[in-house]
Amino acid sequence: MAVVETTVAEVMAELAALEDPKVRAVNEKHGDDHGVNLGKLRALATRLKTQQELARQLWKTADSAARLVAILVSRPKAFERDELDVMLREARTPKVHDWLVNYVVKKSPHSEELRVAWFAAADPVVASAGWALTTERVAKRPEGLNLAGLLDVIEAEMKDAPDRLQWAMNHCLAQIGIEHAEHRARAIEIGERLEVLKDYPTPANCTSPFAPIWITEMVRRQRDK
Repeated sequence: MAVVETTVAEVMAELAALEDPKVRAVNEKHGDDHGVNLGKLRALATRLKTQQELARQLWKTADSAARLVAILVSRPKAFERDELDVMLREARTPKVHDWLVNYVVKKSPHSEELRVAWFAAADPVVASAGWALTTERVAKRPEGLNLAGLLDVIEAEMKDAPDRLQWAMNHCLAQIGIEHAEHRARAIEIGERLEVLKDYPTPANCTSPFAPIWITEMVRRQRDK
């Protein structure tokens, strides 16, 4: 244990040395509370390699940069179901939340059980993780999902959902429209009527997150391949 604690101290010292006020200012605009360039953070994690106990100790620091490193050096399949549930509820900043879901939970044998539990959560941040996992299934393993039922929920609740939950529901809406031609017209119609993210500022070389545009563009790319 002493070795792990020393290693945690060393990692925290390296992260402190990488702190950049300009990076922090940009991150804070997006709700994140660290000032470490993600490329440099990834390089640190690559050097550390996979260390599950170190990952657990870094997570316990509650420091966002340390938790991002923890995610990258962890062994996703080594976490227990309840452990991941606690971690998700502790992950309140967007980047930590997103990385935990995408890099750890999606690779966990508990992902489906957690998807179902989180999808129905009263906490909108937790629910957004359930929607993210559902979107993954819409794209890769749609068997058993009630896509029409998902569209019913999106139609009824997305317009007034809190930001992060709304974003996750919108992604699911777009994914249904992109991947499932039989639901495409309805998905586009829901997006057009609700107008969620219609005016979202989008760089010229990026696809708008407004579902009708997103769906149409991705389907066009698939057809042009």
